[in-house]
Amino acid sequence: MPASTFDLFKIGVGPSSSHTMGPMTAAAEFAARVQDDARVARVEVRLFGSLALTGKGHATDRAIILGLSGERPATICPDTLARVVDEVRGSGRLVLGGTRAIAFDEARDMLFLQKEKLPFHSNAMTFAAFDADGQTINDWTAYSVGGGAVIGEAETGRNAPSEGGWDVPFAFKSGDELVAMTAREGKTIAELMRVNEEASMPPEEVVARIKAIRDAMSDCIDRGVAASGILPGGLNVKRRAPDMFRKLLERQERALADPLTVIDWVNLWALAVNEENAAGGRVVTAPTNGAAGIVPAVMRYYERFAPASCAGGVETYLLTAAAIGALFKENASISGAEVGCQGEVGVACSMAAAGLAAALGGTPAQVENAAEIGMEHNLGLTCDPVGGLVQVPCIERNAVGSIKAIEAARLALLGDGTHRVSLDQVIETMRKTGLDMSERYKETSLGGLAVNVVAC
Repeated sequence: MPASTFDLFKIGVGPSSSHTMGPMTAAAEFAARVQDDARVARVEVRLFGSLALTGKGHATDRAIILGLSGERPATICPDTLARVVDEVRGSGRLVLGGTRAIAFDEARDMLFLQKEKLPFHSNAMTFAAFDADGQTINDWTAYSVGGGAVIGEAETGRNAPSEGGWDVPFAFKSGDELVAMTAREGKTIAELMRVNEEASMPPEEVVARIKAIRDAMSDCIDRGVAASGILPGGLNVKRRAPDMFRKLLERQERALADPLTVIDWVNLWALAVNEENAAGGRVVTAPTNGAAGIVPAVMRYYERFAPASCAGGVETYLLTAAAIGALFKENASISGAEVGCQGEVGVACSMAAAGLAAALGGTPAQVENAAEIGMEHNLGLTCDPVGGLVQVPCIERNAVGSIKAIEAARLALLGDGTHRVSLDQVIETMRKTGLDMSERYKETSLGGLAVNVVAC
């Protein structure tokens, strides 16, 4: 079954959907399981694989503390993150699930097992609750499978996140099936997705939730444009969006002679989002935090530069993008720890390209072509964050991915929708490429730029 629009687009906090949002959600779920058991005196968390290797840089440690304290990504206030974590670390006590205080020694109770990996997924974690005598009361193994989604050990036999499948009128499993369905039903891809969403909620709620996603993306751009300073983590990466914004405003007349100034604006919007993400601000997974800047930047490009842009076009853009993202999630992966950055920036580029082509009036065939082009030229993209931080090369990679998405949409719209390589073939190629890719290039910071750039 295709994932819902609201599975692909989740409002949360940075810097990583799989390493921050997922672990926070898992920790909160485990806390909810044990918080009312008066016997619980201590909890222990073990992190494996990619979570252990890049967890500190991706704020997994903070996310676990926050989740065990009862906080969740969609509702937590970014301004309170540091205070809650500092209180736990300073006092050595954690308010489990926000209800009852227990001792918490981070060095003892949170273990980063960098040389161990569980077989199902690289982003694995186990939680255990003990009584005062050290006897295990409850334990749970969970996996952060990308985009903030979490599944438990019992769900791994289905090989899909539990949230990803729900009964819908138009269930599609491939791009070819999706395009054929539009022809048979006389509907666009966005219209099919809307009907699917309305199967589980009233139409007005669908509209309201899409608007909430759009507004959260737009707000993130505006916050990133306004915020200045150095990003946390130790790389001393300076926020560039404010200076870029100031220069673009000062040189507005140049745009009359230089039509490529449009690219500067798109670059600005993508950088602004991913600088906010790197700072731990509120972002929307699209489909992940590491690739969160592409869909918003291309959306604002449509709103500001498309001659006939409208609110309905934004809905078409987001619903279409979600349909494409659902295909990647169903048939490959959106996890950088599983398939490299092609599963994050590559998928986001494909989603944005398809959404833009649809919003600009493209046929379903042209939309599918745009999605195919967007991914085809991101195949093999590695995930090699310097210092385990979602900053270098991640921030600039979103800007480049945004421009590539616009190019893909425009190329597709210049054709009639016929093309040699199908989206399904590209998705399968991406999946196999991810399987063949060395673990060093899958969000482990053990290869690529991560080892060739000194992280200090």
